Order: sequence, then C-alpha cells, then structure tokens
Amino acid sequence: MSNLLIKSGRIIDPIQGIDKTADLLVKKGVIDSIKENIDTQEDTELIDAQGRIVSPGFIDLHCHLREPGYEHKETIATGTAAAAKGGFTTICAMPNTNPVADSQAVIDFVLKKARDEGVIRVLPIGAITKGSLGKELAEMSELAHAGVIGFSDDGNPLEDDNIMRQALSYSSLLTLPIINHCEVPSLSIGGSINEGWISNRLGLKGIPSSSETIMAARDIELAQLTGGQIHIAHASTYGTIELVRQAKKKGIRVTCEVTPHHLTLNQSAVLGNASMSSEHAILGPDSYDQNAKVAPPLRTKEDTDALKEGLRDGSIDFIATDHAPHSQVEKFCSFQDAAFGISVFETALGSLMSLVHSGDLSLAVLIEKMTSAPAGFLNANLGNLKPGTTADIVIIDTESEWKVDSSAFVSKGINTPLNNTVLKGQIIKTIFGGKIIYDAMDNAHD
Repeated sequence: MSNLLIKSGRIIDPIQGIDKTADLLVKKGVIDSIKENIDTQEDTELIDAQGRIVSPGFIDLHCHLREPGYEHKETIATGTAAAAKGGFTTICAMPNTNPVADSQAVIDFVLKKARDEGVIRVLPIGAITKGSLGKELAEMSELAHAGVIGFSDDGNPLEDDNIMRQALSYSSLLTLPIINHCEVPSLSIGGSINEGWISNRLGLKGIPSSSETIMAARDIELAQLTGGQIHIAHASTYGTIELVRQAKKKGIRVTCEVTPHHLTLNQSAVLGNASMSSEHAILGPDSYDQNAKVAPPLRTKEDTDALKEGLRDGSIDFIATDHAPHSQVEKFCSFQDAAFGISVFETALGSLMSLVHSGDLSLAVLIEKMTSAPAGFLNANLGNLKPGTTADIVIIDTESEWKVDSSAFVSKGINTPLNNTVLKGQIIKTIFGGKIIYDAMDNAHD
C-alpha cells in the first residue's frame, strides 16, 4: 500500500469544520495530516488536486445490490465498482434479495461477497419481517448480531400497524433504526406515476402523495409511542417533510432521506422532456419514459422545492441514492409493466451539482449530506478526514462537464432518465482505505 500526498486541493470536511486549500497526507491507508505545503516524501504517490474538491468518501445508506438471487440486475462486484465510480466508499445494501436478508446466513453471505469481490465497504440492512412479507418479525437480534445497521422491508411497505409497533419497540432495545418505505398499498396499487395532470394526460393510474404522507404520519406516531427510531426512506412529498419537521420539534426520534432524482427531477421527466409543463403538451414517441418510473414516483415541482428546503433547514437528514438497477427486459416494455427504479450511483454527484450551480444548495451542505450526516446516522467513524481515520477520500471537479452515456455504466443497470444529459460535476478519483479504486483518467486503477 503506497502513501499518498494530495496537493493543493480545496479540502472540505464538515465534521472538522474545514474548508480551505491545503495538502492531505495519507500513510499506510490512514489520514496522517492536513496542512499547507507538505513536503513530498519517499515512497509517496503525488496527486495534484489544484482547483478540485477533496472530500471524505460518500456514504450511501440506501441501495440495492440485488445479490443474492438477482444477479442479472446487479452483483456486489458490479454494484460496488459503480458506486466507487460515483464517489461512494461506504454503501448500505437493502435486504430485498432472493432469499431475503432475514437471517444471519444471508447477511454472512453478503459480507463475505463484499470482502471477496467488492471494492468498497458494504454494510447490510436486515429485513423487518420474515421474507419481507409483513406478517411476522424476523429474528432481529440475530440480524443485529450478524452486523446489520438497521431493518427494512423496502419495496414492501410495512402495512400492519401492530407489526410496525412491535418492530419499533424491539429495535429500540437493539439501538437500531426501522427504515420504512412509506406507502399505503390500497392507495398506490396499480399506480405507475404521480397522480396529477400528467397521469391523466398519459392515461396511467396515478399514485397520490397522500399514500406516502398517511403512512409517514402513522410511523411517526408509533415512534413517539414506542420510543423507537423511525427512518423514512426516499421522502418525496411536501406533506412528508412537514410531518418530519414538526416531529423533530417535538423530540420524536425520526430521520429522513431524499434521493438525487427526487431533488432534481419532477413528474414531467416521464414525458421524456422535462421542459414540458403544460397539460396541452404534444406527446411523442418518448413520452412514456420507463426509465423515469420509480417508487415513490417523481412528484411535482412544488414537492421538489419542498425537498430542497428540507435539506437546507435540516428536516431531511441526508441524501441516499436508492440505486435500483434493472435489466433491459424489465424496463423496455409497456410503462404499466415496467419495473420501478433508477440506476443512480454513477450520476448522483453530477445531478446533485446542478443544485449547487443553481444556488439551491451550498457545496458544503451537499458534502455534509453525503458524508458526515450519514456517518452520524451509522454512529461510525466514517465520513471525515480526521488524522488517524481510514483514508476514504473523493476528489471532485465541480466544473467538469460530461454527457451521460448509460451504455458505458459500470453498473449492470443502465436504467436512467438522464441518458444523453450533460451534467456539470465529476468524480476524478475515489480512494478507499488509502488505495485509488477509481481514476477518471484511466477509468480503472487497481
């Protein structure tokens, strides 16, 4: 393992309150020091970061690696490589695999696969209920012992009120959060996109925003009752953010995440042209873009604006990708039959930088929401550049423009509505444990 000296970068570390141009020295995979004009040392690889951002590696608390069982969509090897290309050094894998991650055996499999074939840190999330069927609690203590960082039936909203109450009560003893996909199935069943003028225009059954807010309200009430911690995954509506905002003021243990696509896209992306905002828009051959079909659905511009405000005022705790790769067969079909989900790892930073360039979000806040904030959720010594910490680092060119080419994705999932879009902001290098695992100059560095 070589030592690294990153020279003249703008170092941003929210935990230490650092935002300055300096050098960063890595020795034997660990952060050694941050200061100006560090002399080049023997057996040290020099990295010129002048004009670029040096940040802790990104942490993603919500993604789908699909393995075991759905390797045609993604594997731990391809998923972690795609994440590294996107600047992520720690990712948390959802349990909706086959078999479901509801036992120590499956968790052990994921962790071993990640050690053997992954290129970054993988932390597993265990299922709340057996088989994620919502009928009977999984062996949560066993899962906690196996190393899960929380419990979720993501993709299957936990509908039974009493099961949710039991889950929150039990998880509080384990000091781990319950992560719920908030959606009332009876309101969303058969729906494909947000309920509104676009669903009417396309003749598709819509999913009302109330399907999310009703379940979010229930979960918050049960968290207050039990003292458990509820985490609301991929919040998408104004109503949900307002519920979380008020719950936090009351001291209820609730946290919340938002995805890059819900922040930067709205329901009009389904039309294949985000500039179409009129009920009289002329429909074309690309007006049913299956790659923009996601759960929860892309909402209205008003909802998107509320999500941005939630990030700024702290109602939303962090950004998570909900990376959901699918095979082409599952997306290139009728809109109604297409799978929900977007492949996000490789476009996350580029799409989010649009918020910085537009002035909607400061760069410091964006980095905080992708590093120190999720690290705090994990209660782990990650997401910082303190001396003595494992050297997980990302180098960013905020001004670099690049065109999304999904055919060049490392992920098996090429399902993105951003294909052929020009983004401004690119990952230059990703360093994990002091080793360069992604280098944009050669697209691979072993």
